[in-house]
Amino acid sequence: MAEIEREAMEYDVVIVGAGPAGLSAAIRLKQLDADLNVVVLEKGSEVGAHILSGAVLDPCGLDALIPDWKEKGAPLNVPVKDDNFYMLGEAGQLRIPNAPMPPLMNNHGNYIVSMGNVCRWMAEQAEALGVEIFPGMACSEMVYGDNGEVKGVVAGVFGLEPDGSYGPNTEPGMELHGKYVFLSEGVRGSLSKEVIAKYDLSAGKEPQKYGVGMKEIWEIDPEKHKEGSVTHTMGWPLGSNAGGGSFIYHLENNQVYVGFVVHLNYKNPYLYPYMEFQRFKHHPMVAELLKGGKRVAYGARAITEGGYQSMPKLVAPGVALLGCSAGMVNVPRIKGNHNAMLSGKAAAEAAYDAIKAERSGDELTAYETVVRDGAIGSDLKKVRNVKPLWSKYGLTASLALGGMDMWTNTLGFSLLGTLGHGKNDAESTEDASKHQPIDYPKPDGVLSFDRLTNVSFAATNHEESQPCHLRLADPDIPVKVNLPEFDEPAQRYCPAGVYEVVEDENGPRFVINFQNCVHCKTCDIKDPSQNITWTTPQGGDGPNYPNM
Repeated sequence: MAEIEREAMEYDVVIVGAGPAGLSAAIRLKQLDADLNVVVLEKGSEVGAHILSGAVLDPCGLDALIPDWKEKGAPLNVPVKDDNFYMLGEAGQLRIPNAPMPPLMNNHGNYIVSMGNVCRWMAEQAEALGVEIFPGMACSEMVYGDNGEVKGVVAGVFGLEPDGSYGPNTEPGMELHGKYVFLSEGVRGSLSKEVIAKYDLSAGKEPQKYGVGMKEIWEIDPEKHKEGSVTHTMGWPLGSNAGGGSFIYHLENNQVYVGFVVHLNYKNPYLYPYMEFQRFKHHPMVAELLKGGKRVAYGARAITEGGYQSMPKLVAPGVALLGCSAGMVNVPRIKGNHNAMLSGKAAAEAAYDAIKAERSGDELTAYETVVRDGAIGSDLKKVRNVKPLWSKYGLTASLALGGMDMWTNTLGFSLLGTLGHGKNDAESTEDASKHQPIDYPKPDGVLSFDRLTNVSFAATNHEESQPCHLRLADPDIPVKVNLPEFDEPAQRYCPAGVYEVVEDENGPRFVINFQNCVHCKTCDIKDPSQNITWTTPQGGDGPNYPNM
């Protein structure tokens, strides 16, 4: 096939992803120099369409970026009023006092928000400064320069044939070139994954760790609603099967965010994270809250959990990794949006200084230094041992030792140093022969729901004639390897029912229902054979989250 010819557009900075990191970078660049040409490319149908978050925001990032955000109408309307922690048993709960907890775990001063709406507001601020924002423009390829540097991205490819080839109706997209490219795709972004591998940015770092977070919005009885209330739980129903926990946040208009996180380093391939979430809602404390209410939205997304020791090198020639593309989530706080904003601001300042000095296509080492030695590094260093302690010794030990370590880190030292993670999450999966299947209650359709019903509440959509964006390196592995060894866990770890094993007259067959995909990236992370690669579908496709 002849080489594809594309038009090219030149910018000072090209930003992939209109999340809090990318938009912060765009805003800061234009604050520093109104004449800079800055473009933000967003794969969602609109800004905020693919944003799913724990939704308690530490405003420190916004304070640094836009100090007068209140006057400018930022949608931070619900300050945290109550902060509750519970250890759950099957029939009851134990309140964990707030007093012994390290100060960093305090949520007062934070806000319960829709990060989708926050990003929409940030996009308005960026556009008012002259930033060009193009939603529905998925970035499918990197563009490299003659010296191996990142030169830009390919965006806006539409109409590929079902096998991924170019056909007569294919729009080849265009190249957007920049002096620097910022990747702010969120967790496990396909371009970020490529860049990390190409430049070996994870060399000398611990493997990145992940969780899968699932979330529903509920409208509940006004008499039970407590605007500004924040609750986190641990324990049941996961027990010793997996790490994780829940969050319940009361926002405006009698709505509640109900979320559940399962750490993806679990061993038992029969574990079914989605059904653990559904079972959780039948706990008496939760069921009483939701009784008489209705679920109005659903979504799922992977969460980076490796912390400070798993962050890759953040820069390579011409490119920088921002926010969750590099893994800047504070795991015990379940917060990363503040660090994403701070990272965007820092990257913008480094790029501005470089462009002012007439540089381009080199490494923005100043950005790396600011992240590791500044507020983001300080935030992540204090909690760096919580995840490895939980993984190695379980929940109880992590509460005691992790709490102690967070306290000592708050005082400026750690008795534990920096602990490692060991295996990645795919390697943690054990043979099915070592475990027993788990019997999950059938969803009742009132508090708990089957996956496909819930996926309809994510408003996800993929054009059926487009290529499947979930690619198998070897199409035989699911049936020949994963099924006999692991009972093909893709049937269970996917929170959207994308993967099935279907029996027909020729035996078992692996089916990918890619139209259901909510872009959580769990399959790319947890597949024990590392055989599945998530790639970006055509622009605008995927979930369309309302107020998530």
